[in-house]
Amino acid sequence: MLTWRTLGSVRASADGHDVTPSAPKVRQVLALLLARRNTVVPLDALTAELWPGRPPRSATATVQTYAYQLRKALHGGDGPGSGEEGPLVTHAHGYLLQVGPGECDAEEFALLTGRARAALADDDPPGAAALVERALLLWDGPPFADVPQGPALHGHVLRLEELHLQAEELRVAVGLRLGRHRELVGELKELAWAHPLHEWFQGSLIIALERCGRRSEALDVYQRLRAMLRDELGLDPSPGLQNLRQHVLTDRVSTADLDLLPG
Repeated sequence: MLTWRTLGSVRASADGHDVTPSAPKVRQVLALLLARRNTVVPLDALTAELWPGRPPRSATATVQTYAYQLRKALHGGDGPGSGEEGPLVTHAHGYLLQVGPGECDAEEFALLTGRARAALADDDPPGAAALVERALLLWDGPPFADVPQGPALHGHVLRLEELHLQAEELRVAVGLRLGRHRELVGELKELAWAHPLHEWFQGSLIIALERCGRRSEALDVYQRLRAMLRDELGLDPSPGLQNLRQHVLTDRVSTADLDLLPG
């Protein structure tokens, strides 16, 4: 069985044996085929990814050579998937990488986060927490970390990073609903520092601090964000965040305030 890792360095394994191609351009071809798995990727799309701007005259022939080298690496001689085509299928004007259910970490991540959201909607925060933690453990660094990013792959990476951020929001929301405020304060400080204008993380930090009896620190977080928004964007905090500040002042903070914060 072939398995594929994209949430970190790109890796291909056949029954536990690493079959990732070592040549950078061949690995780049693999990366784009993984990003568009189970879909035919045209030769011109591969060419544009490998040589943004002005591809050489030999681009098509070179891509075909890279595809041959990739197929050879994935077959691993007489290893799994070494049939006539194996996982890499040639089409008239491009290539398709066949990836089955449960073989790719990015698909497993999406499945687990979807199940976590469903568990939370079914009023099962402990189940949601376990699922989202499993999902986030699949990440081993920035997606496609060791592969040069052309325009198509860069767009795919941005989408994955946004999904990762949403999963972090879900993990925090579940943790707050489970009363894990003290555990979350340190992590939320890091997230708030990394995303200084992300009102949802800032608001979550305010809630966690207030629940820990650190009201003055919670209000300081609000004031810093308010000053930053005004200085950098000429904006005031969102109505949801302004309401949260008022709730801190009047001792009416609840996790329902999270639903009013922009993500």
